[in-house]
Parts: sequence; C-alpha cells; structure tokens
Amino acid sequence: MSLLEQPHHDGSSFYVSNPSPTLGEDVTVSLRVSASDPAQRVWLRTTYDAEPTFHECAAVDRQDGSRWWQGALPIHNPVPHYRFLIEDADGGQRWVSANGTVDHDPSDTFDFRLSVHHAAPEWTADTVVYQIFPDRFARSAAADARPIPGWAKPQEWDSLPSYEGTDDRTWLGYYGGDLDGIVDHLDHIAAVAGERATVYLTPVFPGESNHRYNASTFDAIDPLLGGDEAYVRLSEAVHERGWRLLGDLTANHTGDTHEWFQQASDGGPTRGWYYFHPDGSYECWMGYDTLPKLNHTDPAMRLAMTEGPDSTVARWLRAPYSLDGWRIDVANMSGRLGSVDVNHDVARTIRTTATTVNPEAWVIGEHNHDASGDIDGDGWHGTMNYSGFSWPVWSWLRAEQTDARPFGRPVAVPRRPGTALVTALQEWRARYGWRAAQQSWNILSSHDSARIRTLVRDPAVHRVAAGLQFTLPGVPMVFAGDEIGLEGVLGEDGRRTMPWASRDAWDTATLETYGALARLRAEHPALTGGSLRWAYADDDAIAYLREHDEETLVVVARRTSGPDPVPDLGTTTLLTTGSRDTAWLEVRAL
Repeated sequence: MSLLEQPHHDGSSFYVSNPSPTLGEDVTVSLRVSASDPAQRVWLRTTYDAEPTFHECAAVDRQDGSRWWQGALPIHNPVPHYRFLIEDADGGQRWVSANGTVDHDPSDTFDFRLSVHHAAPEWTADTVVYQIFPDRFARSAAADARPIPGWAKPQEWDSLPSYEGTDDRTWLGYYGGDLDGIVDHLDHIAAVAGERATVYLTPVFPGESNHRYNASTFDAIDPLLGGDEAYVRLSEAVHERGWRLLGDLTANHTGDTHEWFQQASDGGPTRGWYYFHPDGSYECWMGYDTLPKLNHTDPAMRLAMTEGPDSTVARWLRAPYSLDGWRIDVANMSGRLGSVDVNHDVARTIRTTATTVNPEAWVIGEHNHDASGDIDGDGWHGTMNYSGFSWPVWSWLRAEQTDARPFGRPVAVPRRPGTALVTALQEWRARYGWRAAQQSWNILSSHDSARIRTLVRDPAVHRVAAGLQFTLPGVPMVFAGDEIGLEGVLGEDGRRTMPWASRDAWDTATLETYGALARLRAEHPALTGGSLRWAYADDDAIAYLREHDEETLVVVARRTSGPDPVPDLGTTTLLTTGSRDTAWLEVRAL
C-alpha cells in the first residue's frame, strides 16, 4: 500500500469541524480511506471520564476518489483524545491513531487529541519568527561611546567567538551589538521573514555575560543595549511594520548578581525565593553557581516574577514596551526540583498573566526533549520543537562529514534515511497533538545549537532544510545569520556576528530562498492551516501534501540529486530551491 492509500486523519480543519471546541459540544471528525480500502464499518473511540466509549461513524461521499467516514466526538473533558477502529469486510480489525494504522490494540499514547483551552492567538499561524542574539546582530552608532563593563572581554566585530572553554571568553566575549542596531536593519529582517515577522530577542536584561541569561535585574533593560529608551524605540519600529516582538525570560533562575539573590544571600526577605541549604550553598541551574534557581512555591516570589499586574511577566507587555509575548527559558525545569513539581502551575500562571495584559500574547516554552506533558492544556502554547522537528531533519540532511557538534547529546547527529524522518515527524506530532505541534517552532539552528550550514555543508541541502522548515506544520524560527549561510560547530561558535561589512561573502541564493519561502507561506493557507498527508519516502526523497479547503499543495524534497519521485503529483510549480543535479525541494499546486 502506498502512503497516500493509508487511512488518514489529523487535527486540521480539513478533518475536524472545530479544532478549538468548547465543553459540551459535539465535533464532527472525518476519516479518509482509499477507494480500495476494505473497511466496512468504522467506530470513533474516545473516553468519558477515562472510561472508553465507542461512537459509530457513517460513510460519506465527497466525490474526490476517496471514501470518507464521519463521527460525532463528544467534548466532555478538557483535552479529549480519540482514535478510529476499522472493521474490514473479512472481519479483520485495525486502529488508526495519530501515529498511523496498526493491527494490534494500542495504548492511548498516540491518540488524536483536541483541547478546549484557548489556542495560540491567530496571528501566530502565519508569522515567521526571527531570532536575534543582541550582542552579535548589529552595533548602532551609539555603541562605540558606551564604556566596556568590567566582566567583559571585548572583541572585534568580525572576529570569531572563543568557544572551546580554554579561557573565560567563552561566555564573556563582548561584541557590543545593541537594540538600535536592530532597528537599523529591520529591512533585512523583512527580506527574510516577510511582512508578518515576529522579532524574538534572547534576554535584554542586564547580566554579567554576553548571553544575559544570568540577569541582575528584571526591572530595566541593559544600558549596554541602549537601555529602556532603546527598547521602546525597537518596539515602536517593529509594531509600525505590523510585526510582533517577543521577549526571553528566565523563569527558572536569576543571576547570582540579581538584586533578589543579593538580598537573599544577606538573609533578607527574598531568601525564601531561592533554595538555600543549611551550609549556605544553594540550588542552581545544572551546577552553575551563577544561575541560582527560583522557588515557585514562594507566594511573594510568584507575585514579583510571574503572577499579577505588578509581575515581571506583566510589566514588559504593557506600554510603552508592549511585548507580544514571551519565550520562557528552560521552561521544562521551571518549578521542578526533586519531589517538587509545580511546573504546570508556573506555565498556567505565566500564560494567564500574559493574556490578561494582552489577550493576543504568545507564550512559548523552551523544551529540548519531550514536551508532550507540558503543552496540551492551558500552559505553554507550544515549544521550541527540537525533538519533533530539528533532530529528525538534522538526521536526514546532515553531511557525511561535518564538524557540527550535537546539542545535548554525547554522540554525533546520526545520518538516517527519509523513511526514518517521516516516522519521527509523525510520532512526535502524534505525541504533541496537532494543535500544539502547529503552535510550536520549527528550528534549524538556534543560539544553543550548531548552525544548519555547518551540519549539512552543502548550500543546496541547506535550502532543502529551509523548505521543510517553512512548509511542514509549525512556525518557522530562523536564527539570524542562517539566511546568509553563517556557520558554527555549536552554540557559542554559532553566535557569530552578522557580517554587515562583507555582504559580498553572503550566500545570496539562500537569502533569496528564505524570502521566497516566507512569501509563499503568507500567500497559501495550505501551508499555515492545511492538513499533512505523506505521499512518498525512501532513503533520499520524501513527498507530502498540505490539503486545505481552498487548495492542495505538494512538497517534494531530495537530499541528493535525482529525479522526481512523484511526477504525477502537482501540476504548477510554485517554488523550487535547486535543479535536479543538486539536492532540491519543490512546491507545486495539485
């Protein structure tokens, strides 16, 4: 059986009458099978207060060459899950869940799921997130006049970062990028992310490092970046273009120079905001004593940090700064320590505070492994989807020989066939649920990882990776510099400065590809709200359909040169990233 002949359902509006239902309603869900499929009866299996119930489906003729079955799903619990039971003409039975079709009785792990909790704001569906590491993006004219802080090791703008840990420049190397420098280059961001961009900055609060994840206060913007006034100028410039602006907040910890921690160390009223041991030591992030861990069971800390109108979360979403949401650093660890686990309460509180100030706020949790237990309810809208997107794509497209180092693993990124890519993408989307996966970020590189160009080496393969990032379900997040082919073997090396003075060295073909993909995504609803149906997979090629009520698009990708594996799918070419004698990706209208 070919992939397109397999039974199919997903959480898109193509298969679900209301992907964001309310309690008490019935939602119509549809199962598609091929014309030759032996199904003679179909039931929808869900649970009612954890007790399995079955609802028979009816055959429906849509006159499109397929056979369709429809059933009514009662929305009785906040996150209902369901799957389909097929009885074949010969008496055989099959189950269809989000992870595919099986002929054994499966667990509920990969059931389809809906949620009555509010979805991410509508604007997130067709945005492109552009990530900036402020110290490395651009220096304004004012940057030269600022004094160098005592902790910093100043670097020439176009010099490479020190990253081996042989000296203290690994996280103290200072290049002096600032917020007005970002304002000066918004036209470049528009060329990459299009007219619906979201500018996401890693932390901008003062901290004695180039990354600023060790904040010394949450009450002011780092003067090295231009201070509060520069943040207002950036916010105004971004919003004048109709774009959005996201901040980065460390809900798990502060820096050891933070005013709260300094008071706590002196036995002040904030001591309960951290985890101090009897000998005076304290809990910190992964053993780094510069990053003391916050205690989210302390009511006063919560009021200062996450809860209510006077909290850090709320303050920066209000005018004149007007952030459109937060990316929460190490969201998976926030509120978790040994037997203490209030993580979901932390997520719920941050989201409630943010959406109370700005109902259109977006809250994304950093999570570099399995976020499935954290994103299916009223907490984080989605995650930085390393497990469900980055690792599978990296594994399919990595070069045979590469200097790129793995992110958080002791072994190199493996090289795997396209069939493994499809299996991994399908399994993780099943684990997260359709909506949560849609609201999560498709990442090729970030400030923590190797650069995609170093991982794949070949510019043509890089452009295939970008094509997958923009055409698979999820929100593309582009790390500044990927679009021009910047390299880096791991996080700190990947945080190279943008070479504004060396534009002749840019990979302009890749830059143009990013812009074309952003425009294509903005113009075609199938890429932002369409279903996903796999059509083909072998070692070196994959193909899939994005189906929407208004259109159907076909995406074909090869990691090597070679012919079209599905020449009969699609008639009009909308975009191609290369010729058949290189790696290539093509988007076609069916």
